[in-house]
Amino acid sequence: MALVGAGQMGRHHARVVAESDAAELVAIVDPHESAAPVAALRHAPLLDSLDELLAGKLPELAIVAIPTQAHAETAARLLEAGVHVLVEKPISGTVEEAERLIELAAERGLILAVGHVERFNPAVRALRDKLRTDDLGRVFQVHARRLSPFPARIGDSGVAFDLATHDLDLMCELAGTPIRLSAEADRKAHRSHEDLLAVILRFDSGVIGLLEVNWLTPTKVRQLTVTGERGTFVVDYLNQHLTLYENAHESASWSALDIFDGVTEGNVVRFAIPRVEPLRAQLEAVTAAIRGEDVEYVDGHAGLRALRLALAVVEAGASGASVRLDAV
Repeated sequence: MALVGAGQMGRHHARVVAESDAAELVAIVDPHESAAPVAALRHAPLLDSLDELLAGKLPELAIVAIPTQAHAETAARLLEAGVHVLVEKPISGTVEEAERLIELAAERGLILAVGHVERFNPAVRALRDKLRTDDLGRVFQVHARRLSPFPARIGDSGVAFDLATHDLDLMCELAGTPIRLSAEADRKAHRSHEDLLAVILRFDSGVIGLLEVNWLTPTKVRQLTVTGERGTFVVDYLNQHLTLYENAHESASWSALDIFDGVTEGNVVRFAIPRVEPLRAQLEAVTAAIRGEDVEYVDGHAGLRALRLALAVVEAGASGASVRLDAV
């Protein structure tokens, strides 16, 4: 495989490839001088341009980890050359670009994967398994919080594209198809894009989604809460914890509480989940798919869905109006 872009995210990809048996890093494409130490550390040839990569022996897979506005052109050239592509999220800057990438991959029988890496978080995978086996009963609400300090590396997008796409993707996986959303957005520290976002979604399943995202919180918060008829699951993305807060099966014995005819607190269960680096699990899934194995990865259609939702969030945040969603 080759890596296009050795910035902050690209360096993580380079490390994961070096630590994994799933692929061999044969080239890094990045004209910036900051890429030289990355290439030296990973013992990979450093190329100045995509032209140089495409003129030589082609890799089987290329990871595209460059600014969003350049995703479409770079990924399209790789696909046209017959190279499988894993592109960082969001898949592209526009719906039309994303649709073109999906068409190119389909025409050439290639893998087009999108880096929605939280899908590979073991706590998220455990949550999905438990929801599929009906451990929670009917799901009522999905609430995601993704809060961070302001990142100096981000200049070409706001939190809707850079952060919210993770949770918008997962919400659709857990709750179904969104039919409308409303949002409030603001810009407090970013030069040109929103850095504070609050979103409400309604899904066709009846589930209500809440999403809070910002670049204004001093400490990182990465949390997903799913509330249903039997209790609440809480995922801590960072620590890869999954906790179930059960509803009590019997009413409280204290008579003063008998006036409440509703939910009461039951057992709290922390599930033992082996830790796995999601970025490595993602790489292994994509390379397995390239080998023809029947594995789950985030494809271009899922990337397009998340992009459509992020664009709708930006629209709703700017207009203050609820946005009805076509099939995404």
